[in-house]
Amino acid sequence: MHGRCLCGSVTFNVELPVLSVVNCHCESCRRQCSAPMTTYIGVTDGQWQWTGEEPKLFRSSPGVERTFCGTCGSPMSFRSQAMSGTMHFYVAAMADPEAFTPALHVAHEEKLCWFNSDDGLLKRTGPEYL
Repeated sequence: MHGRCLCGSVTFNVELPVLSVVNCHCESCRRQCSAPMTTYIGVTDGQWQWTGEEPKLFRSSPGVERTFCGTCGSPMSFRSQAMSGTMHFYVAAMADPEAFTPALHVAHEEKLCWFNSDDGLLKRTGPEYL
């Protein structure tokens, strides 16, 4: 399956199946995506590749790298040293985002008070899920 940024400059391929599909409520993900939460897929290194322009890299905190398109600014992925060997791509960047159903909420303690997460999914404290 493939994904891309808004302008189409940054593109990537992902080999299925993915490790996980997770809703994240951490402040860093919310700020990067300007959204009340984000949904991402975890993909093992070797099961994905950039196929267009490579994105710009931003080190948002110790051990965390986030990527974005240098042209349109679309957030593309993040990688955490705590979950090494795994790249996380935002579901909204995928060609078929409806193919990925979330199974878990992470960093639930950082959830915005008005965001309703009563969807029956498991909830975890902190961002790690592996």
